Amino acid sequence: MKKILTLNLVWALAFAMFLMGPAASAQIKMPAASPAATVKQTVGLTDVTVEYSRPSTKGRKIFGDLAPYGKLWRTGANASTKLTFSDEVMLEGNKVAAGQYALYTIPGEKEWTVVIHKNTKHWGEGGNNYKAEEDLVRFKVTPKKLSAKVETFTIGFADLTNNGATLQIMWENTLVPVKITTEVDAKVMSQIQEKVVNGTNVTPALYAAAANYYAENNKDMKQALTWIKQANEKDPKFYTLHQQAKIQAQLKDYKGAAATAQKSIELAKKESNADYVALNEKLLAEIKNKK
Repeated sequence: MKKILTLNLVWALAFAMFLMGPAASAQIKMPAASPAATVKQTVGLTDVTVEYSRPSTKGRKIFGDLAPYGKLWRTGANASTKLTFSDEVMLEGNKVAAGQYALYTIPGEKEWTVVIHKNTKHWGEGGNNYKAEEDLVRFKVTPKKLSAKVETFTIGFADLTNNGATLQIMWENTLVPVKITTEVDAKVMSQIQEKVVNGTNVTPALYAAAANYYAENNKDMKQALTWIKQANEKDPKFYTLHQQAKIQAQLKDYKGAAATAQKSIELAKKESNADYVALNEKLLAEIKNKK
């Protein structure tokens, strides 16, 4: 009797698996028509992340047809495109606080509207669930015509500077630029104040970094020279000596710049760094006939 019960249990389990088979096999993993993508870029000191899906034209006309002019577009496919900022940024001069937002656009032949939306839960354009009062900001941008066709919808970054970049929305023969500006100077100056000006254990690397920032951003050049000299007094390197020589040249101390550049060359040769030998020789040539 026990053997019969065991056999019945085996057959019952086998039959259950048979019934489950068609449901399980219904889930076939296939390439997505609009694959998901994530793009990350540091702009200044701010991390910017874009999460979106990438449809392809596949012979279709896109703007003015698949994405009609004058109508809200999800700016991609599937769920709404997400923009995440680690710090406050300016988008085309509009303040956007740190956080995650949905990116929508309204395409136009000569002008696009970019929509930064606070609700990130919508699928697609959101339908009746989309509420304009949840928009953070809307602003206009001018699209550009591309000579080469972009087959697959692409969002990327270009024109990177110390405090900005351009977010580029590209598809078919259209490029839509969105200027991103971030705050850098106040953050860097705050760090210099804390770690160098008020610092109790300032390393040569910190002195050199502060000096470089001052020199590169046309701040107090005499202070920059003081800091770079302090760095080189404690731990001279061929690259920090070259930095000092450039600052001295900017302050029109050409004799001092030449002497420092020679020291940099000597250390660079010891380290077999031909690049800095060449950089110093170029600087020496530039200041040779200056008084």
